[in-house]
Amino acid sequence: MKAAVVETFGVAPSFQDFREPEASEGESVVTVHAAALSPIVKALAAGKHYASSATAGFVPGVDGVGRDSTGRRVYFLFPKAPFGSMAEKSLVANEMMVPVPDKISDLRAAAVATAGLASWIALSRRAKVQAGETVMVIGATGSAGSMALQTARYFGASKVIAVGRNEQKLAALDADVKIVLNDSADETLCAQFGQRVDVVLDFVWGEPATRVLRAATQRRGSPAGEARLRYVQLGTLAGDVIPLRGDMLRSTGVELLGSGIGSVAVKDLVAGASELLAAAPEAGFNAPFESVPLRSIADAWNGDPDVRYILTPPSS
Repeated sequence: MKAAVVETFGVAPSFQDFREPEASEGESVVTVHAAALSPIVKALAAGKHYASSATAGFVPGVDGVGRDSTGRRVYFLFPKAPFGSMAEKSLVANEMMVPVPDKISDLRAAAVATAGLASWIALSRRAKVQAGETVMVIGATGSAGSMALQTARYFGASKVIAVGRNEQKLAALDADVKIVLNDSADETLCAQFGQRVDVVLDFVWGEPATRVLRAATQRRGSPAGEARLRYVQLGTLAGDVIPLRGDMLRSTGVELLGSGIGSVAVKDLVAGASELLAAAPEAGFNAPFESVPLRSIADAWNGDPDVRYILTPPSS
């Protein structure tokens, strides 16, 4: 079969022949129609993610949309190595597949699930957002960030705040407040936390997280339990490490949480994907993407990091 293959960590995959998967008990061979190129896929292929393989020589891709051996259209997560989703066929445990609603196309399902699952899980399982709360999204101009604004609205957030560096892209987002992370942003951030923020979804970490946490912890000495803020860490595009004072946590209602592989049970990730896709047609979730043939994997891999590429194998 044709596939994208990672032969060397840190180098773009090449389009070539790869052996076909064979299913054992409890597994299915899925004919892939669409596979997303997301930041975690690149991190895994670079050997830099905490869940990376020890050796190269595999097909990348952690999720996709296709048809199982019965012809059922499915979204699948975490295919079995070395048969990732960026190939004509993938090998998937049966419990890692959920149905795709008829009203949503393969490409849109792949885009919505890949971009929206992180925030869906963070809001429903980790932060447990309540209707009427305020949600701030750091890194809102990215694909996952813009979907986070939409999922926050879906869960009943009464106010959503978009934070990012690109003023032009922020202006195009559907958010109640838009904060450009420029030199004058600190005062604006403090003002928003003074009005109350209940949940922060952080897709970037690094210097932006330092600034936001500093603003969030300006008000000290409030009674225990007051102004509880659930700060959910989802990605590290702006840096892996930040300085953090211990008394920032002791003197405020800030709770630091992570959401991802390891902090969330796999069964919850799968259930969340099913919920997200079931809600997508009526909710009208919009996750912009660019469709690219799998043979152009190298171009997509080295393309615009702000674009969510959906790869389509030759047989799709």
